[in-house]
Amino acid sequence: MDITLAKTFLAIIEVGNFAKAAEQLYVTQSTISTRIKQLEGFLGQSLFVRTKSGTTLTPAGAQFKPFAEKMLQTWEQACQEVALPQNFEARLSVGVQFTLWERLMVKWLPWIKQAVPDYAILADVGSSDWLMQQLVNGLLDLVITYTPQNRTGLVVEKIMEERLVLISDSVKNYGPDGDNYIFVDWGPEYKMDHASEFPARDMTALTTNYGPLALQYILTNGGSAYLPMRMVRPFVEEGRLQLIENEPVFARAVYAVFMAHEDSTRFEKALEGLRYVASLEDE
Repeated sequence: MDITLAKTFLAIIEVGNFAKAAEQLYVTQSTISTRIKQLEGFLGQSLFVRTKSGTTLTPAGAQFKPFAEKMLQTWEQACQEVALPQNFEARLSVGVQFTLWERLMVKWLPWIKQAVPDYAILADVGSSDWLMQQLVNGLLDLVITYTPQNRTGLVVEKIMEERLVLISDSVKNYGPDGDNYIFVDWGPEYKMDHASEFPARDMTALTTNYGPLALQYILTNGGSAYLPMRMVRPFVEEGRLQLIENEPVFARAVYAVFMAHEDSTRFEKALEGLRYVASLEDE
């Protein structure tokens, strides 16, 4: 079956009707209708119910949707593999949760280039949920995240434990009681631990779920926040930030997640390097 038919089918679901799908795919509405008729002919089932208010899936269409998504993902993966650059024998697709890119990945990628020189690396950055879905769908080989999902067929390996420490530009005005405290949302477990340690904390003026944003804000404007020690260490050593040592320290585990059948020599070597670099960051 032409992959274009699956793309058209999914586009209609996404935008809600044939006309908008035609605009999205830069074709005429009659072309969209022809493709869907062809697809319905292949399957022997009607896929959509069209009304004045829009388009809805038939029961057969709802059943076909996950297969269409898988077909498109498989096709995209095949295109990536076929497009492998010269002088490379295989590709490693890695997904990294936003905040983990700094230092950890910047150190690991050069390690791979030296230890496994015929490995082409494709690195994606995104939210944990999105990365895990990409892994399950076969579009990523490895995910590095704070919040893995335990599913059948996945290996979840703890590679390091971060220390979230309180840093500030001032040793006099810091923490949840300070005027310029930034609350960084490191996830549900952290929020519970933080609330337990600081039960009287009021809503802060600035809240973010992206640690590097808090760090850059503090470096530019002053303030305090809980950030990973690996992220702030250089600035503490330079004297630009102060480590507040008499305040609680929170722990946050980092995991590598991959398919259980991922056992190639190159992959194992790359994973070995990740463990090594993570051990250095864990100190």
